[in-house]
Amino acid sequence: MNFSEQSGVNANQDTRESIVAVQKNGDGDLTAFKTSTGRVLQYDEALAEVQAGRIAGVNAFKGRDGETYIRGDADGNPDNNLDQLPRFE
Repeated sequence: MNFSEQSGVNANQDTRESIVAVQKNGDGDLTAFKTSTGRVLQYDEALAEVQAGRIAGVNAFKGRDGETYIRGDADGNPDNNLDQLPRFE
């Protein structure tokens, strides 16, 4: 029996935050994110959190322009695409 079984914690349970809403600028670019705990992160803050592995369901990738961006994990569900998430003010 491993530690997570002894402590009653499901080893497969992901307790990281997720992104639940977004802000966009006038061009439709993502500028800020609201997490499942209610935190609001500006793009650069969110990118750092994603790169550190603290936010589930998203990843960082390098675009053709050499910049690093945030995108949702490819899971075949278009409903949880970052562009499809609700907006917040």
